[in-house]
Amino acid sequence: MDVETLDPMERLIAERACERLIVEFVRRLDLGEPGSVADLFTPDGSWAWPAGDRRVEGRTALRDYFGGRPADRLSRRMCTNVLVTVASADEATATSYFVTYRVDGYSEGIAAPRPPVQVGHYEDTFRKVDGTWLLATRTTFLAFAGSTERLDRPGRS
Repeated sequence: MDVETLDPMERLIAERACERLIVEFVRRLDLGEPGSVADLFTPDGSWAWPAGDRRVEGRTALRDYFGGRPADRLSRRMCTNVLVTVASADEATATSYFVTYRVDGYSEGIAAPRPPVQVGHYEDTFRKVDGTWLLATRTTFLAFAGSTERLDRPGRS
């Protein structure tokens, strides 16, 4: 079944499921268990950064990558301009923009404001596996990037 034969409601449900994956991805990184982000990918899923020639492939490697995030990291990501294109009943793509605010060395309270450390966009492919939409690939393109600041003193720096 290709996109032309999809019922409009099926297309809408697929678009919403893919949008939700994009939002759930950043929620888990910022507020949940980062290692569980790997569960949003297909078993052979991958995340790549063309600048720097980095790539993480497979759920186990993704779980290790996301789970290796520093325990004292405070981050908040904003995702917007999500555009999902459904290709078929079990394949879709999306582009979304993101901004990442983050510091290491955080322990409690409110961190002083600072500029974002990353601004860019994601290019995603999705695949429906056993009735569930999952990320198959995520490619990160950075327009602006800097290093993650480490707070001099824990808490409100």
